[in-house]
Amino acid sequence: MATKLQNLLDYSQEELETLATSLGQPRFRAAQLRGWLYRGADFEEMTNLPETFRKELKENYAAGRLSIRRRLESALDGTVKYLLGLGDGNFVESVLMKYKYGYSACVSTQVGCKMGCSFCASAQAGFVRSLTAGEILGQIITMNTDLQIRIGHVVMMGIGEPLDNYENVVRFIRMARDTNGLGISCRNLSLSTCGLAEQIIRLSEEGLPITLSVSLHSPFNTQRSEMMPVNRKYPLDKLLDACNIYTLNTGRRITYEYALIEGINDSEAHAARLVSLLKGKLCHVNLIPVNRVEGTGYEKASKKNILSFQKILAAGGINVTLRRTLGRDIEAACGQLRRAEDENRRQ
Repeated sequence: MATKLQNLLDYSQEELETLATSLGQPRFRAAQLRGWLYRGADFEEMTNLPETFRKELKENYAAGRLSIRRRLESALDGTVKYLLGLGDGNFVESVLMKYKYGYSACVSTQVGCKMGCSFCASAQAGFVRSLTAGEILGQIITMNTDLQIRIGHVVMMGIGEPLDNYENVVRFIRMARDTNGLGISCRNLSLSTCGLAEQIIRLSEEGLPITLSVSLHSPFNTQRSEMMPVNRKYPLDKLLDACNIYTLNTGRRITYEYALIEGINDSEAHAARLVSLLKGKLCHVNLIPVNRVEGTGYEKASKKNILSFQKILAAGGINVTLRRTLGRDIEAACGQLRRAEDENRRQ
């Protein structure tokens, strides 16, 4: 059943000040309230707020921390995958990864996805709705609180297409980098898109120089359109033009994500064509051995083909890396836990 409570994590500092004064409280209560919200506290824990204020908040608002429906931890590398419950009964997935430099979180921006990419588990579960900025923020706060850590890097690469939820995602970015909130630098915020060219250009004008990752997966328009329907609206020339504008306006290098699929897009011809498309651009290619998703028929490229592909790109002057696979024993790729949960609920 949908909740009617408003999520206080959707409120900016100024909006919390307006709320506090409208409820008869001094303006400084907003900073106290926000501090508690960003620590994942329930209203009962906010002991420096007047009891009457806390009671009114509890009756009409939600503190924003999400419920943990499932939590899987990898025995291989400590990666933690969460299935998190939203206030309306829907679910999203988030993943926490630990690196030498600290903790990084992969968060979702929608419940499901409209884009229909053929290799993606998120698309198979269907689209329900977009998340609010507070619900995206809530994923980070929930993980911070659960493990008593501080997440310093965030990638918007979970369920959903971030640029299809443009307003809420940009609002989230502004909240996340606020030094009075999470205080995460734009350079530690990454957004992954399947290639909504017009929104890439729009994002480049926001004054938010985050890292942009573009899911490419094929250097040939016909094949990319089959794999990623978005390419029919934004073919490679339009997409790459938009990426050039993003680099020009932000000064940031673009990462092109390329999932290597056995017998589909892992040939030397694909690698050579990719070099011709990207040579001379301020970019980096991240090669991803594809995750096996039931129903797609796709399999990870062979080690031989992966290394050959990487070698061709490097020889062509392209900065290229092979993504380290984390959480293999818990299927840390996005979309699979939510799809399983939906199937269980239908039974």
